[in-house]
Amino acid sequence: MPSGPLTLSTSDARRETVIQSAVTVFATAGYLGTPVSAVAEHARISPAYVFKLFPRKEDLFVAALERCFTLIRSALERGAQTVPDGSPEDILAAMGEAYASLIADRSLLMLQVHAQSAASVPDIAASLRAGLALVTTFVKTRSQAPDAAVQQFIAFGQLCHLITVAELDDNAADWARLLTRNIRHF
Repeated sequence: MPSGPLTLSTSDARRETVIQSAVTVFATAGYLGTPVSAVAEHARISPAYVFKLFPRKEDLFVAALERCFTLIRSALERGAQTVPDGSPEDILAAMGEAYASLIADRSLLMLQVHAQSAASVPDIAASLRAGLALVTTFVKTRSQAPDAAVQQFIAFGQLCHLITVAELDDNAADWARLLTRNIRHF
């Protein structure tokens, strides 16, 4: 058995490159506004090769969305690990900080927003639900928080999306301060 680090085949490496590019490009223009050729150009791979890896545009978007939720779950775990003996509230707070840090790069945030707007596409809706199930189940299991606290955690995450997308952090209007009170972003 060979020892040492695992190396990806050229096909696997290109698949990874395409998925990373898909996250970035779909986050910018959304599912409907992004041609596969734009992802291919960003990845510096021919559109034909992208279609060989992902036969349909939906498959490519779903792969990007799945990557997004995998990264979110990993970030939440890293956050939870910072308070190994913490209360459920402490663990949720640490997970929230880790998530806020993760979405400082708006690509993952915007990909989720675009996924919500493209949820009329059945495969995207299914992937969105699967991602939300992954995150919600992980948060519940890892934090051991009551259901209401988990619901509030997920709801605050969605509010963070709205605050970030609408650029409300520095808005001095009363209504904006009401929405952003006690919510910090990086």
